[in-house]
Formats: sequence, structure tokens, C-alpha cells
Amino acid sequence: QVQLVESGGGLVQPGGSLRLSCAAPGNIFSISVMEWYRQAPGKQRELVANIASPGSTNYADSVKGRFTISRDNAKNTVYLQMNSAKPEDTAVYYCHSMSWRGGYWGQGTQVTVSS
Repeated sequence: QVQLVESGGGLVQPGGSLRLSCAAPGNIFSISVMEWYRQAPGKQRELVANIASPGSTNYADSVKGRFTISRDNAKNTVYLQMNSAKPEDTAVYYCHSMSWRGGYWGQGTQVTVSS
């Protein structure tokens, strides 16, 4: 059973910052494109950002210029730095790994942007 473990969610004020982390097993992390998805109530899950190794990135238009995805290959961890948070960023954020061995999901972490 492959486990991806997310952390860092919580309540943040509009305009504030939050950093999400996701740790994966090394044998999966090293061969995977790592992704962050989010799902707001009543909406479909959407791709927020992804990062390959050695590090090319892609972002949803809604978060470009505000969010930054990065990976630390020594720690088998991917991060999502969220800046200038907006209420519409409120969602459960999921980590996902994708490789020839298949795709794996984390359990999700709630992010709420509210004053």
C-alpha cells in the first residue's frame, strides 16, 4: 500500500500564505510526476499544479503567479506554496503521484481562506 501523506492545511486569511507538504515513499517519488489537485464543495476535482523530475512545472491559470510547486528529492517531499490566497482557493487539496507504476493519492488536507 503506497501512502502519500499531506500536511500544512488550515485556515488562512485572504491575501495570506500557506505551505502544503506531501511526503511519498522514495521508490515512488523518484520516478513520479508529483501533482496537487483540489476539490471544492460541489465541484469536480481539478489539477492545481504539477512538477516533474528534474523540475519542469505546470500551473492552472487560476493560480499562476500566486502558487509555487517545488520538490525536495532528498526528502521525497513535494510542496505547494500558496500566496495571495483567495476565498475561491478554499478546497480539499490532494497530493497525487503519477508514474509507470500507476497513480496514488493522499488523503487530502483542508484549506479554508476566510476572514
